Amino acid sequence: MTRPQLIIAAGKEKALMRRHPWIFSGAVKRTVGTPQEGDLVDVCNSHGEWMATGHYQNDSIVCKVLSFDTPNIDTDFFRDRFQSAIDYRDRLGFFDCPDTNVFRLVHAEGDFLPGLVCDWYNGVLVMQAHSVGMHRLFPMLTQLATEQLKVHGIKSVFDKSSATVPGGSEDCYLWGIEPQEWEITEQGRRMLINFFEGQKTGFFIDQRENRNLVASLAKGHRVLNCFGYTGGFSLAALGGGAEYVETVDISKKAIELCNRNVELNFGSQSPHSGVVADVLKYLDSIENRFDLIILDPPAFAKNHRSLQHGLKGYRSINQRAMEKIAPGGLLLTFSCSQAVSVEEFKTVCFTAAANAHRQVRIVRQLPHAMDHPVSIYHPEGEYLKGLLLQIE
Repeated sequence: MTRPQLIIAAGKEKALMRRHPWIFSGAVKRTVGTPQEGDLVDVCNSHGEWMATGHYQNDSIVCKVLSFDTPNIDTDFFRDRFQSAIDYRDRLGFFDCPDTNVFRLVHAEGDFLPGLVCDWYNGVLVMQAHSVGMHRLFPMLTQLATEQLKVHGIKSVFDKSSATVPGGSEDCYLWGIEPQEWEITEQGRRMLINFFEGQKTGFFIDQRENRNLVASLAKGHRVLNCFGYTGGFSLAALGGGAEYVETVDISKKAIELCNRNVELNFGSQSPHSGVVADVLKYLDSIENRFDLIILDPPAFAKNHRSLQHGLKGYRSINQRAMEKIAPGGLLLTFSCSQAVSVEEFKTVCFTAAANAHRQVRIVRQLPHAMDHPVSIYHPEGEYLKGLLLQIE
């Protein structure tokens, strides 16, 4: 049966020829057939010649390309792509690391599987679809995962797509054991994960290397972890010998789990407090009490339509933190908004510094961890931007 086709307008093929995996609706001259959300479609140039195959979407990104090399998108195709992602993490030593058992296994476009994220949590594989087409494949992908990860001790597969698939779905276990709560370890730090209630796939895995940086900087210092969620940065700071750590998040459930994680690692008398509060308002009250502040907010700009509003939000929290941090303090500040470029984030921090009337040094740029690879053809995959700043 012939697939529906997207015919690209003449002169609009350049991005495809550069193997960019997103096709925008404005590049499509006409559609042959009536593709439905999630269907495979062939992408052809204005002369009708095949260029790529991908999943159709009723969106401004009308197609996410799976292959520029073959139109044969079958089980073997996904088996090979999945094995490639496994081999990459295996080569980096993630499966054999004695003190860390949580990492990203499939990073969408970065592993040439747009629309699919898979995270490994100590034997539980959490799969998250960002397209209907990929979500339809979960039965097949679950079977592949259990076969290909058997040697690594896979225990369960969980579908965490309710917030990411158009039209919605139900978070649920697809295979194996069904724990309500699960324990993981990162750099020897133990953490409890609730796959049903947790954000993203349960934890912010992409910040692993930046948490290790905090551990190296925290000794003897007072640390404020803003938007702290379940306490990943806080555990790192405490493990690094911080004098005192405060975790602030607007979610009561997140702070409760953060406090449990702190007690799990450091006991009930650790120098830590969890605070349920709005971060921007809370920053008004800290006045020089902290000399290491972490700002890791949710995505303020989820798309280009909300970019200006998002940039304003990043500017506000960074200015407030710069105004309130102790002289000589260190600020780790992040944006996980794909729509915000590195230069735009630097400009936000420049403006915040000027408005705060503080001297500011850029000490280091902070990317996401290396289990989150970026396709050279898809620079938008570099979504996490971070800066380590020193505030005079």
